[in-house]
Amino acid sequence: MPEFPYSRLRRWPDVEADNLQAYDATDLLLVEWALALDVPGDEITVIGDEYGAITLALTDAGRPGIRVHQDLATGRRALARNAADLGLAGFVPHELDASLLAGARLVLVQLPKSLAELEQIADAVTRWAAPDVVLVAGGRVKHMTLGQNEVLGRRFAQVQAQRAERKSRLVVASEPRPAPADPPFPVTAQHDGLTLVAHGGAFAGPRLDIGTRVLLEVLGLAGAQFSKNSESGDGEGRDSAGAPGGSDRSGGVVHGGGAALDVIDLGCGTGALAAAYALAHPEARVIATDRSAAAVASARATAAANGLADRILVTHDDAGSELPDASADVVLLNPPFHLGTSIHTGAATRLFDAAARLLRPGGELFTVFNSSLGYRAELTRIVGATQQLHRTAKFTVTRSIRR
Repeated sequence: MPEFPYSRLRRWPDVEADNLQAYDATDLLLVEWALALDVPGDEITVIGDEYGAITLALTDAGRPGIRVHQDLATGRRALARNAADLGLAGFVPHELDASLLAGARLVLVQLPKSLAELEQIADAVTRWAAPDVVLVAGGRVKHMTLGQNEVLGRRFAQVQAQRAERKSRLVVASEPRPAPADPPFPVTAQHDGLTLVAHGGAFAGPRLDIGTRVLLEVLGLAGAQFSKNSESGDGEGRDSAGAPGGSDRSGGVVHGGGAALDVIDLGCGTGALAAAYALAHPEARVIATDRSAAAVASARATAAANGLADRILVTHDDAGSELPDASADVVLLNPPFHLGTSIHTGAATRLFDAAARLLRPGGELFTVFNSSLGYRAELTRIVGATQQLHRTAKFTVTRSIRR
């Protein structure tokens, strides 16, 4: 059998760069482990296959019927594109639910960054897979922790780490323990009038991350608890002049003078920004969008928990690509600065490009980012005139006016 052409795989539509590739040694180890076992494709589940390397290599090796779950919309599109390019078919995409795992005897997992996401995956496997299921999880050694073994150990009686190869390592979990009556996710937390709901793979879980808190405060959407918990600073660089409708006494920005605005929470996570905006502006039409399926499920649950299910449309999309051009008056953005385990600003740049496309002329982009990243010049170049509304040692909030 000819060797699978891993080098032909692409990350597109995710960020592509010389130091970013569409497969790694962990993918190869997981494929090699699966091929050494006599498990048919329809009894194999793959979770976290970033760009399809595991699924497509096994399909190409004669294991049709593999079920696959990818959290990111970019990964799903890359898998479909890579499959078409290689002329491969026969695998079946699923969400993280019973249909993904029913009857599965071998589950291959690219270890996620968060222990909460791994816990939800492990719970799902023990809850829905075959009684004799074996879970094989892999990752780059430098990113692996004993905490991952502990999470698996709570769900499986046997957890064995394998010898490291090519700077990657596999962990084999077997003999699943009985699943608890209630799944551990989603989880819920209250934040001074705002309810957040989070699945395991959602960034920051049910907490309000510091950047979101700062942006809510500057926008005038934060209650007393938000303000008390947000990062302290002396207000250096705060400037709310020039916003439509001016600014309120607390420095929060007032939008549109009561007009019904079209608002997009771009990269919405658990939907904190979308929900807070919708609660403060009942007349607004709000869309929340994220490339993470876990985030989308969380944002929908957050909207429902706050009585906003009929007012916030939540979409699983890549940088709002399915939303119409020039359809928004306001975009809210707390961009990531990681691509998987790599620090890379390309993800933020893609979202700046998306905001520029989505905003109407004169529309506003409100962005919060780590002060060290210095995105102001890039925002001015991509979107339009950008001013600093607030700055602390850690976070900067800017407003960009679409040219």
